Amino acid sequence: MDGMLSQEEINALLGGMDGGGLSADDTSAVEDSSVAMVSEERLSPEEGDALGEIANISMGTAATTLSVLVNNRVEITTPQISYVTVDDLKERNEAPCVFIYISYRTGLEGKNVLILKEDDVKVITDLMMGGDGTNTETELTELHLSAICEAMNQMMGSAATSMSSMLNEMVDISPPTSTRVDFSDAGLENVLEDMYGQIFASVSFKMTIGDLVDSEIMQLYPIDFARLIYTRFRSTMETGIEETVAEQEPAPTPPPAPTPAPMPEVAPEPVPQPAMQQMQQPMMGMPQAMPMYAMPPQDLNIQPAQFQNFVPMQNLDGIAPENIDLIMDVPLEVTVELGRTSKSIKEILDFSPGTIIELDKLAGEPIDVLVNGKFVAKGEVVVIEESFGIRVTEIIKD
Repeated sequence: MDGMLSQEEINALLGGMDGGGLSADDTSAVEDSSVAMVSEERLSPEEGDALGEIANISMGTAATTLSVLVNNRVEITTPQISYVTVDDLKERNEAPCVFIYISYRTGLEGKNVLILKEDDVKVITDLMMGGDGTNTETELTELHLSAICEAMNQMMGSAATSMSSMLNEMVDISPPTSTRVDFSDAGLENVLEDMYGQIFASVSFKMTIGDLVDSEIMQLYPIDFARLIYTRFRSTMETGIEETVAEQEPAPTPPPAPTPAPMPEVAPEPVPQPAMQQMQQPMMGMPQAMPMYAMPPQDLNIQPAQFQNFVPMQNLDGIAPENIDLIMDVPLEVTVELGRTSKSIKEILDFSPGTIIELDKLAGEPIDVLVNGKFVAKGEVVVIEESFGIRVTEIIKD
């Protein structure tokens, strides 16, 4: 699928023109036009390398996010760049896949498609719901598609954050959407209507999730969007290099000052000496004594520092009475907790009207009273007219 037309195809297409064929010059012009058209549908080596590097860093961050969601080690290898069409995807994928559409709404304007195999989606969603990843015999449902969209939303959100640091601007995505694609379906043209007739830059990774998944994950970038990413990336790199060079350039050397004209010779006037130096000089008619700065220090009266004694304040359970009034009107949140329990995502999704949830409290046990989330008391439930209340039976002290 290189997009080139053979000589026989060119002659067959244009054989109905006057003259019954093409001259050598006309044939060469058509071939040159075909080559130019194909080259526009491919990335240059520099563009391909940059796209692969950006995708590698972004998906590395996304793999860390996915490992937290599925509670398993996730590894994504170095990407491989290629070019595909929908027909190529048909030949490569015999089993159904899930297409996840990701739209960039801030920083970049464009879309790309993330392709996962159907069985891989079942493993990921089963792990997210608290399973062991082996429940893959069921059919793919809307619940699977919703769960994988949430996983990809967090993964690609992390990837967008990494891309923001590389492009030095905010990059954000819209919530992804997904659809199941069966390449053997006769109505595939209606499902992938917007993708037919396009050549995509494919960035494929080998993905492993523990011992459960050893598969491939693929990103499809429209050529124009891939070039936009490369342009932004290159602009950011060039700006950073220019700023670095500007910081390293030495400041310009100022021009030398002009040499002043020679002044006429004048007898120097005596420079007055400071008072200290005058005192250090020996006085006329007196014996030379020890210099002032070398005189022995006189005895000083040194006493220890005196501090005022602290007067203990009257305490009210450790709080001064004149200070507690300052916080008397601070509102606190009082919560009465009947009990708690833990459920997996799978169990919560099975909730329906009438479901009974067992708590960790026995019937008749006192319930907990919390103030701002801190356990402070126990009590029992009472009814005050038409409202529930609680009678405090025990105060909890640390």
